[in-house]
Amino acid sequence: MAYEKFTADNAAMLLIDHQVGTMSWVRSIPFEEMKRNALMLAKVASIYKLPVVLTSSMEGHAQGPLLSELAEILPEAFAARVKRIGIVNAMDDTNFAAAVRATGRKKLIIAGVTNDVCTVFPALALAREGLDVQVVADAGGSPSKIGDDMALRRMERGGITLTGTNQMVAELVGNWTTPEGSQVVQVVMETLQA
Repeated sequence: MAYEKFTADNAAMLLIDHQVGTMSWVRSIPFEEMKRNALMLAKVASIYKLPVVLTSSMEGHAQGPLLSELAEILPEAFAARVKRIGIVNAMDDTNFAAAVRATGRKKLIIAGVTNDVCTVFPALALAREGLDVQVVADAGGSPSKIGDDMALRRMERGGITLTGTNQMVAELVGNWTTPEGSQVVQVVMETLQA
């Protein structure tokens, strides 16, 4: 099967549970690196006007609110975020599943916290539905390195492509000299210098 690249015209982005409490539980990647990568994905999605679905779980509990920066970067997606009440597999939440399907996209970029709980189950469910899924592993993490490794292995065995933030961004850009590509270069430079 020939690989068809992910582009702004054929992909959507799902950012799952990038909540301040949940992110504080992660030990497999440094917090600031994970946060920087998640926000870079959000900024690139905004530049390319990708459909984005945001979701959170139990914001009023230990998981906490979504990163406030997401409200600034993706105000419409933030306002429309799907607030799940304890449902582990986001695809089991009818509102989230409907929002994903409403994008009309068959290629999905997923990043979530934690990889070993919040990312693995919806990613596998979407892959089983025949969608082309890439999980951006370094825009999420898990409470332990072994837990993260097991989740990534399970996803890869389930037909999911694992990638990193820089690789995903470069694939979406395709050409740094386009107007959007030039904007992304600025985002990347600002992020690396921060």
